[in-house]
Amino acid sequence: MGPGAFFFIWVGAGISLAEVLAGGFLAPAGLLAGIAANFLGHLLGNTLLALGGVVGTDHGIPSMVSVRPSFGVRGSYLAAVLNVVQLVGWTAVMLVVAAKALNALSSQLWGFSGYLTWVVAMGAATTAWAWSGRKGWRWLEPIVSGLLLVLSLYVGYRLLSTRGLGGLQAANEGGGMGFGYATDLVIAMPLSWLPLVADYSRFGRGGTGSFFGCWIGYFVSSFLMYAIGLTSSLAAGTADVVEILTGLEIGAVALVIVAFSTITTAFLDVYSTAVSTQNLFPQLREGHLILAAGFIGTLVAAVFPIERYESFLLLIGGVFVPLFGIVLADYFLLRRRKLSVQELFKRGGAYWYVHGVNPIAMIAWVTGVVTYYACTENGLSTGASIPSLTAASVIYVLGMIRWASRFSTPADSAVASYSMPR
Repeated sequence: MGPGAFFFIWVGAGISLAEVLAGGFLAPAGLLAGIAANFLGHLLGNTLLALGGVVGTDHGIPSMVSVRPSFGVRGSYLAAVLNVVQLVGWTAVMLVVAAKALNALSSQLWGFSGYLTWVVAMGAATTAWAWSGRKGWRWLEPIVSGLLLVLSLYVGYRLLSTRGLGGLQAANEGGGMGFGYATDLVIAMPLSWLPLVADYSRFGRGGTGSFFGCWIGYFVSSFLMYAIGLTSSLAAGTADVVEILTGLEIGAVALVIVAFSTITTAFLDVYSTAVSTQNLFPQLREGHLILAAGFIGTLVAAVFPIERYESFLLLIGGVFVPLFGIVLADYFLLRRRKLSVQELFKRGGAYWYVHGVNPIAMIAWVTGVVTYYACTENGLSTGASIPSLTAASVIYVLGMIRWASRFSTPADSAVASYSMPR
C-alpha cells in the first residue's frame, strides 16, 4: 500500500462523530485557545502516531508485536490485553454515537425509531468492512473517505452560515479550562490510535510514504472534526451531534455522513482487536476474531456510559502515552530502527528478564503512568502527555544504557544488538 491508500484510511478514521463530540469539550477554553490547542495537540499527537506506524512498515509487524523488543514477549501481553479492552470500548463509543444520531435522523425523516436496530445494523456493517481486509480497503476507502471529507466541509460551511459568527464573539474569553488540559484532550485522540497504527502500516511499501500518508490524512480530518465540535459548541451552546445535524436540516446527507463515518472509523477498532488478540493467542484465526470483536463491541454499545467519554480519553492517554514513548525511544534512539527475529519471538529474552518481561521497561512504564495522572490531578499548565512520555522514555533509555548493556552478553540478549550512544 502506498501513501495515497494510507491517506484515505486515516481520513476515514478521523471523520467521526465522536471526534466532533470531543471537540466540543474544548469550548470552556475559549475560541482562540481552543483552536490553538486543536492545532498543537494534533501536531504533537500525529507525529507520534505516524512514527509508531514506521515501526510496522520497516519490519512488517503489527503494533503489539512492536512492543515485544522493549518489554519482552510476555511483557507485551499486558499491553495487548489493555489494547483489546480499549478497542472494544472505542467500537462501542462509535456505535452508540452513530445509533443515537441515526435514530434521531430517521425519526425526523421517516418517523422510524429503533435505537437497538441501528446499533445492530451499524455493528454488522462495521464488522463486514473489517472482514473485507486490505484488498477491500484499497478501493472502498478512497471512494467513501473522499466523499466524507467533501460532505464534512459542506457541514462546516452550513454550520457557520446558519449559526453565524455572532455567537462566537464572547467565546474568546474562555477561562474555564487550562490550555495544557485542552491540549491533552486533543493529543489523546491521535494517541488512542497509536496502539493499532502498525496493524495497517505494516502493509506499506516504505516508511516515508506510510508516515506522511498517515500524518496528513489524520491531521486534515481530525482537526476539522474538532474544529466543528468547538465552534458549534460555542455558537450554538452544544456539541451534540444529533442536535447539530438535525438543526441543519440536510436530510440524506446527514444519514450518509453518520453511517459511513462510523464504518470507516470503527472498522479499524474491530480489525485491530482481532490482531491484538492474536498477539496473545496466535493459533486463533483472524477472521473468527474479527467476527467475535464485532459482536462484543456491538453488545457493549447497548450499555456504554457515553457520559464518561471524556474520562475514557484521559484514561487511554495515561496508559498508552508512556508505553509508546518507551517503544519509540527504544526503536529510534537505541536500536536505530533495527530489530532481529529473536527479539520478536524469543519468549525468555535476556537472562536478567523476569519471566520473559523486561523489568526496566515495566518500571519506566509505571513511572510514566503515575506522572500522567499526577499532572492531570494537579492541573499543570504543560498538560500530562508530554511530561509522562518524557519521563517514561528517559528512564527507559538511561536504564537500558546503565544496566542492560552492562550485564548482557551476545549469546543470550537482544540488547547486544543495540547501537548504544557513546
